[in-house]
Amino acid sequence: MATSVINTTTPELKHFVVDQGHGVKGLAELKIKTLPELFIQPLQRRLDMTKVVPELIPVIDISKYEDPEVVQSICDAAKNWGFFQIVNHGVPVSIIDNLKDATHKFFALSTDEKKKYLFQNSPTKNVRFLTSFRPEVDKAYEWKDHLSCFYVSDEEALKFWPSVCRHQVLEYLKSSEILIKRLLEVLMKGLGIPKLDKTNESFLMGSKRINLNYYPICPNPELTIGASSHSDVSTLTVLLQDETGGLYVRKLDTDSWVHVPPVKGSLTINIGDALQIMSNGRYKSVEHQVVANANENRISVPIFVNPRPSDVIGPLPEVINAGEKALYKQVLYSDYVKHFFRKSVNGKDTVEFVKV
Repeated sequence: MATSVINTTTPELKHFVVDQGHGVKGLAELKIKTLPELFIQPLQRRLDMTKVVPELIPVIDISKYEDPEVVQSICDAAKNWGFFQIVNHGVPVSIIDNLKDATHKFFALSTDEKKKYLFQNSPTKNVRFLTSFRPEVDKAYEWKDHLSCFYVSDEEALKFWPSVCRHQVLEYLKSSEILIKRLLEVLMKGLGIPKLDKTNESFLMGSKRINLNYYPICPNPELTIGASSHSDVSTLTVLLQDETGGLYVRKLDTDSWVHVPPVKGSLTINIGDALQIMSNGRYKSVEHQVVANANENRISVPIFVNPRPSDVIGPLPEVINAGEKALYKQVLYSDYVKHFFRKSVNGKDTVEFVKV
């Protein structure tokens, strides 16, 4: 089996990895010594390690999230970095550990079990297991498998999400909700909106998607990428990464990159395109990417906090009323997301789509 897969043509390899549901994990478990051509990224899409600078994104203790200094730190990080890490965030360690364990258990399932969640097999369009970003359009594949779950209701999740992880993922989603509201409350204060009411709460966080990401050990990590450079389409992303590391963030207005090392007990927060648009560019969604590595399997779990698909997003009236010129058009959020997903990821080109 191993020999036949190593020597396959690209269509046969795609069939093994994508259509049959073996994923990158299945390929890695064949102990291949050389990265197949399908996964070799063009030079410009790989991370140039000479551009990595020895700086750190802010790490913020949010145990006193209403403290003016904490509020200022969060808003400054959103404006100047687009990324920050938070500690003392209130999500119990036990829930985080259970989620990590459940993520490993999902990817440890047999191919026959995981393939039940492939697009053509999944019992719902809201749950999908796939390799790379968009395997149907990606010219070179990312070295990543992931399970993507769009949250509709507890009932749907308990019915359709994989049984090996559904309870742990739901518990984590529920326990992070207070944290998400607090962060959005702080970020709105920074825009001159003193209170998060029911209307803007549902507008900012009306829908959620959670991904379980798996980055297997790679034979030639320097030739590929775990996740290509992109910014998220979310309002806010809450990322749980394991102890392995590998996330890199572009330093604002530069060609430099900064590693985001795992900080024990932390969660990583980043501003998404939707909030950059709503804040009229005050808060920044920035490019980030994940490298492959040769030594350890890596997992991460992002929660993408989004507007509802039916919402129209644009600069918030409170920001424009302060006399600013709108930098972005009004756009139906589902149209924005469709534009993002109809092609391979490419930096921040989706935001350009709605610039005035």
